[in-house]
Amino acid sequence: MPISLLVASSDEHFRESIRENIPNIANARIIAEYPEISSSLYIRVLQDLERHPEAALVVDLASDTESGLKAIEKVKQAAPDLYVLASNYHADGETVIATVRAGASDFLLQPLKRVEFRDAMGRLERAPRRSAGSAASRLGKIYTFLGTKGGVGATTLAVNFASVLAQRKQNTVLIDLDWVGNDVAMQLGASPQYTLAEVGENLERMDQALFEGFVARDPLGFFVVGPPDVLEHHAAFSEPMFREIATFLVEKYESIVIDAGRTISDEVVLGALQVSSSIFLVVNQEFPTIRNAQRYMGFLMRMGFSQDQIRIVVNSYSKRVNSTHASLEQIQQTLNQPVFYGIPSSPAVLQSINRARPLVANREAAGEMDRIFRAFVDKATGGRRQNGEKADVSKSA
Repeated sequence: MPISLLVASSDEHFRESIRENIPNIANARIIAEYPEISSSLYIRVLQDLERHPEAALVVDLASDTESGLKAIEKVKQAAPDLYVLASNYHADGETVIATVRAGASDFLLQPLKRVEFRDAMGRLERAPRRSAGSAASRLGKIYTFLGTKGGVGATTLAVNFASVLAQRKQNTVLIDLDWVGNDVAMQLGASPQYTLAEVGENLERMDQALFEGFVARDPLGFFVVGPPDVLEHHAAFSEPMFREIATFLVEKYESIVIDAGRTISDEVVLGALQVSSSIFLVVNQEFPTIRNAQRYMGFLMRMGFSQDQIRIVVNSYSKRVNSTHASLEQIQQTLNQPVFYGIPSSPAVLQSINRARPLVANREAAGEMDRIFRAFVDKATGGRRQNGEKADVSKSA
């Protein structure tokens, strides 16, 4: 069986050492890298295991042994049959025993040596491993919409995505992380009493009842929470706060939809991307937008994201192209990534925004756009298409 590795380390040199040793092992590959080891690591690991159930996890304990051991414990609680290989500079009895108690299957001494790494891979190859029939994760899914430019429609897509899921009776939370735009509440006609600031301040005593007391509930059934109206309060809500909230939400709700705005370098947004099941990179066909998307893709690849986590969505899609608008083929060639879906422009979308209600809330008024959008949600979530719904770019435009 081929060897597939998930590598968790905050040390680029360690990750590079794994990369350098992999070519010496037949049928071995790295399928994901996690540059941070935190309490929410298990969320990303479980998401990748759904795509690669046979994979094993390598955890570097050298930078922060205590956090690494806690991360291993959390991962093993969620996936008991996962093969975990821990690594550290120390191999004394106390260190090795601690890794075994945390759930590690093997131990690898640093700095990595070619012979020792090959032997460890041999033990991994002979060990029983997860299969496609392993129990699926019961964690909720996080779907994040990231705009590559202002006005591409990431907020509108996130709002309607959450709306469709709620209409299908999924327990859904919609989070607005765009501190500058803060448009989710506007598109829903909502005036929340509390914001992410209050949620962050009460994390120590957070439970489901308290959370739902802090957030607003849309008439369609999903919960919504976003930033305060005042920009200067952003600093009060940190990336560790978001990670703790995300860990809480995926254990309580089926779907979490995030409007990440377009500030990809924001620490909170990056934390959201790192725990997302799917990242929808929203573009239009304008060349400046495609250039931005190319830069975003490069950043995400350097941060350890895999291409199968990122899905290109072309909003306001048109088959007609000209000197200022790229074709699908040009977009795909530039981004080195297939277009996942194209959603055409329609007056019904702007009308729904002006009415401050989701497009899909009034299916009759939305007309064809309602069917197109529901097909997009089905394809994005792996759901079943409904009668009359269209599912690919060529048919949806």
